[in-house]
This record gives sequence, C-alpha cells and structure tokens, in this order.
Amino acid sequence: MPKKIRQIKQDLRQAGFVEKSNRGKGSHVMFFHVKVRQAVTIPGKDGDDAPDYLVKQVLKKIKESQS
Repeated sequence: MPKKIRQIKQDLRQAGFVEKSNRGKGSHVMFFHVKVRQAVTIPGKDGDDAPDYLVKQVLKKIKESQS
C-alpha cells in the first residue's frame, strides 16, 4: 500500500523540517530545513497517494538533514 501525502508531511516534520504553506494559493507545500540546501516541495492533498519518486526524494532529504 503506497504512502499517503499526510504521512510524508509527518515524516518531514519529525525530521525537523518547517512547513511554509502561506506562499499563495495552490496545492503545493514547501518544507525547509537549515541543513538542507534545497526545499522539498510536496504536491497534492493529504489523502492522495504519494508517487514513488516523491517518497525517494523525501527519504534522501531526511537522510541529508541528519548528516
């Protein structure tokens, strides 16, 4: 069963990323971390299934933030 967008967002918050959702209208949310150079952009609504490429990208960014 694929991960949901809400689970991805929760994983990012637990890793210390900060959500910047007040950037205008739209369904994309950006997460920032002080140790990661590039923001992570999460598209879609919380109940949507997360695509495989997004799960891999998020895991890579979380790993990068811990080093």
